Amino acid sequence: MPADTMTQATVATASTTTARDRSCEELAYLLDPALAGHGIRARLDIAALGVRDAFAPAATGATGADTPRASASGPHVPVRLYGHHAVVGPLAAGRDGDSRPCAHCLERRWQAVRSVALREALELGSGTRAAGRLPYVTPFTADALAALIAGLLTDGGPARGVFPPVHLVDLRSLTVRHYPLVPDPECPRCAVPEEDTPEAAALPLLPAPKVRPGTFRIRDIGDYGLSVEPFANPLCGALGPSVVHDVSSTSTSATIGCFSMRSGDYLRETFWGGHADSFGHSVRIGVLEGLERYAGMRSRAKRARVTDSLDGLRARGVPTVDPRVCGLYSEDFHRDNPRVGPFTCDREIPWVWGWSLRDERPVLVPEVLTYYHAPGLENRFVQESSNGCASGGCLEEAVYFGLMEVVERDAFLVTWYGQARLPELDPRTSTRPATRHMVERLEMYGYEARFFDTRISFPVPVVTGVAVRHDGGPGRMCFGAGAGLDPEAALAGALCEIATDAVNLQGRTERDEPRLRAMAEDFHRVTALHDHPLVYGIPEMGRHAHFLLGEPGEPRPPLVPMGELYGDGSVPPVSDDLRDDLVRCLDAVTGAGFDVVVVDQTMPEQRRLGLRTVSVLVPGLLPIDFGWSRQRALGMPRLRTALREAGLRERDLTPADLNPAPHPFP
Repeated sequence: MPADTMTQATVATASTTTARDRSCEELAYLLDPALAGHGIRARLDIAALGVRDAFAPAATGATGADTPRASASGPHVPVRLYGHHAVVGPLAAGRDGDSRPCAHCLERRWQAVRSVALREALELGSGTRAAGRLPYVTPFTADALAALIAGLLTDGGPARGVFPPVHLVDLRSLTVRHYPLVPDPECPRCAVPEEDTPEAAALPLLPAPKVRPGTFRIRDIGDYGLSVEPFANPLCGALGPSVVHDVSSTSTSATIGCFSMRSGDYLRETFWGGHADSFGHSVRIGVLEGLERYAGMRSRAKRARVTDSLDGLRARGVPTVDPRVCGLYSEDFHRDNPRVGPFTCDREIPWVWGWSLRDERPVLVPEVLTYYHAPGLENRFVQESSNGCASGGCLEEAVYFGLMEVVERDAFLVTWYGQARLPELDPRTSTRPATRHMVERLEMYGYEARFFDTRISFPVPVVTGVAVRHDGGPGRMCFGAGAGLDPEAALAGALCEIATDAVNLQGRTERDEPRLRAMAEDFHRVTALHDHPLVYGIPEMGRHAHFLLGEPGEPRPPLVPMGELYGDGSVPPVSDDLRDDLVRCLDAVTGAGFDVVVVDQTMPEQRRLGLRTVSVLVPGLLPIDFGWSRQRALGMPRLRTALREAGLRERDLTPADLNPAPHPFP
């Protein structure tokens, strides 16, 4: 065959040729003339997946995916093999000359959705080895792949969305499927990290007209372009391999997905999902939540560039968020967990730049307080959660929802640990028919939905919801909360949480009863996030909520109508511009003596979708922790003073006044 019709092939090689290397080599030389038959000149890049750890620093270039030979010409065509599959692409990846995503992005995304066993072997074990020669490398396979590649290069393939497709070919049946590939923001080959500087931390608040009255978003969530395919697919899903529709739920159309991220020696599962009144809406909410958690777990778009001690920074006059004000673990915790070193003012730690909305200036924030699974276990002195992380269609929207979450969790913890008796709302006075109908539906399932006005320090409506089983049996109670300037929306948020959880709580309690009863007898066994709500499925745990719900058989105070409780100017007015609403909330929080610090966590892929993600910190408000030994709130001054300052107690609380049981927040 004439040389000018031949393709140039870049093939993975090793000092000792293995069976999988030979398979790649054989496919290259079969595919080469097959493409030439279509008149295609291409730079083939053929390698096997599952051979090397794509997350290892040395992985870039190990498969030949970096740069084809300089003498080669024509489009770059990555082909990856694993099992009975071949993956073609990404081809001419991005738009407007953008080279992202690259073939290494595919390798990293592919590995992220593999089984735990395969990931452990690649990332921590002795690796993998070929079982033998790949039987699917045949001239017929090469002809099929050549036809696919030729079609993609000449016709462009399926209509492109925001993210370019990669094509999965089943070599047994020649079935072809395509999946959008989201660029990996940590890809060492094609990602361009952003500079973390005080100048870049500035976050001016701009006008943000709402999409319609009665909402706190600038666009409908259906307009974000949050299709599930790029984020949940078995080949390269950015947020995991799948999303599950809970068709057994009799209350909401719940969906759930999960992605795994390595944290030291173990793979940490992170769940995301939505629970709305349709699966389509729930999936979009779930993807928004998944992206928020993916962005907030560690800095992917930028890196912490400042490492210093609090004393060192303050000596130079650099404004900082003091970790001590945000809450630290007890001495008992550190004694029992010697691998977690306590914070000290002379301890050098990584910091990231945030923006003080109160003082309108950049401020350094300990990385572990905003990126709650930042790499470097030695740097963690606390384990933060996603509290205060939120996404939206603009900065103002994301900050509003993040601040509402911080205020909501603080109020819930002050109420729970301070054992505050609060006014009980009458949900049947809600102006939303959907709210009233859901309350009635829960009644059919044997649960009474009760709601409490949980405003403590700020005028922002916060509602705590409790679903209580009528007969006091297994699945005794579950809790939820909501916050926002619209009390109806706050009530609906709390109701949505308890409605989703209550209908499954009895079954979950009965299936896990021995373990949950052990927790109820020894709170130190409450160690994980899901332990907190599930232990309250044990009937005996109900006694710890009597301060809120009343003693069994005790006459209840009259329910308060919604209009009466939130009327007469007790709630800040709502504007048609979300910025105005946010400023009112900020004024309420900063007017009480607190700062509001925002760290922009937005990834480039979110910006493509018109999204922003932020972490909102309010130093001094109670942080929510999971695990009985990790309750920072129990040692913070606010827990003892907040109810007295709000006029709900005559004096500060003492340790004897505190609820002795872990919080039940889900």
